[in-house]
Amino acid sequence: MTKANNFQRIRELNYLQKAVLGGALLERMLPNYSLFSEATGFGDAAVFRSALNVCWEKILLPKSKISLEKQIEKIEPNVPELSDFDMFGTYPAIDTATALLGMLHGLMAKDDQEFLNISKISQASVARFIEYQLTVEGEVADNKSVREHPLMQYEMDVLAELIDFVEQMGRITSENVKELKQLAISDGQTNIGIAI
Repeated sequence: MTKANNFQRIRELNYLQKAVLGGALLERMLPNYSLFSEATGFGDAAVFRSALNVCWEKILLPKSKISLEKQIEKIEPNVPELSDFDMFGTYPAIDTATALLGMLHGLMAKDDQEFLNISKISQASVARFIEYQLTVEGEVADNKSVREHPLMQYEMDVLAELIDFVEQMGRITSENVKELKQLAISDGQTNIGIAI
């Protein structure tokens, strides 16, 4: 499954399908923020969890009177500044925050491009992690070695599997959303391969 293929397939999904796919990818990214927060004492991972729960609720109950703006206001002070932390974990934490804010903006503006961006952010997060690992190990971190790395291959396979599931969902219900969320975290690791 090639990367372009996955992104092309996402573009062909409808608005709600893109939204639930974005949510599923965020389920895989969220623990990266929690681990960063635990390690540094910065930020409140519960705010992120709660905001993602609100996104799911909004997808399932579009008419509900949930304030997405309030969620954005809560998240923003919890986004780490790269310059404040001397550790790699800051990057995936920022990526998670960026993707989550994108999800909220997408739902507010009914802009499904934001949902597509989540898969790009997730993949970029994986690429950066691989580059970091290869560099630490003294390997060459070029495009080819990143693209062919098992973790990147795995990220693309998981994305393809989630797209397969979303394409088959039919009407989006709390039942099949629950199954999708389960599928997203069934391997017990985040998008960058950290055990959760």
